[in-house]
Amino acid sequence: MPNFTHPARTIGGYMGLQLPEGKPYYPDLIKLNTARNSLEYILITQGYTTIYLPFFTCEVLLEPIKRLQLHYHFYKINEHMDPIIDFEVDDHSCMLYTNYFGVKTETVRQLSKTQKNLIIDNAQAFYAAPVPGIDTFYSCRKFFGVPDGAYLYTRSPKRLELTRDTSIDRMSHLVKAADLDVEAGYADYVRNNNVLIDNEVKEMSKLTQQLLAAVDYDYCAAKRRENFRFLHEQFKDINEFQIVYNPEDVPMVYPLLLSQDNLKAQLIERKVFVATYWPNVFDWTASDSLEYHLAKYMISLPVDQRYSSEDMNYMVDIVKSLLVED
Repeated sequence: MPNFTHPARTIGGYMGLQLPEGKPYYPDLIKLNTARNSLEYILITQGYTTIYLPFFTCEVLLEPIKRLQLHYHFYKINEHMDPIIDFEVDDHSCMLYTNYFGVKTETVRQLSKTQKNLIIDNAQAFYAAPVPGIDTFYSCRKFFGVPDGAYLYTRSPKRLELTRDTSIDRMSHLVKAADLDVEAGYADYVRNNNVLIDNEVKEMSKLTQQLLAAVDYDYCAAKRRENFRFLHEQFKDINEFQIVYNPEDVPMVYPLLLSQDNLKAQLIERKVFVATYWPNVFDWTASDSLEYHLAKYMISLPVDQRYSSEDMNYMVDIVKSLLVED
């Protein structure tokens, strides 16, 4: 007689989603559901009571800070998007710095040598490897077609016991983009963003892990670099943000700073969808501040793996057609 001692499992039935089997880009990092929850994980395990973070950052980072009832203080950045450090970090406090657009990796390296209790927000720099000993977190959905997902590198030996998240109810915008187009899924995308607000810290879902394992990471990196280099060649002479580009970096977008009113709106009207990083900065800062200026005038041009050189030329032609000469 056969001995059926193994757990019950389903055999047969309909065919499910089939994805290429691959490996995650960061197999040894902690897999979580969102980047903001990665920050919460750090704050809990390190026991910080105060955090310093830039004015120029996304307001969702305040979710875990407020939930944990930490003290927080904002600091300014300079025209190179480097931090202006006019504060002192003690044993119970920490400093968060954002690797802006994925092109500030050298600043991250320098800060790691000098700053105590540093936390790096690599949400815009997925491919930037963590500096050993420096707490670092990543967002997956800013670089790839996934509903959620984050990676965390931490020097803390403590580990939280977590339940696994599920992502099935956050997939509609991705399915509509694949079957129809990005515009058809935009309302669902906004709803998905709202669903992620104030979520508890959880382990990355099985679905997101499978989707990430199917990504061709080398191809995606190569396309982003290629598209970024092309745009930089086209705009470096007029870009008010002087980019010091390291060929090893894999940027999220091309940050084009032009002090021209309504340029973002004109691009969106022509279906060049550029995000504002970040609208909350308008409420946090004075209208004459650098951060306010960056949020208002920074044009974040797409460079990701969806787009060919023909797409880049098309976008460049649209941008240049809208430029107002002095």
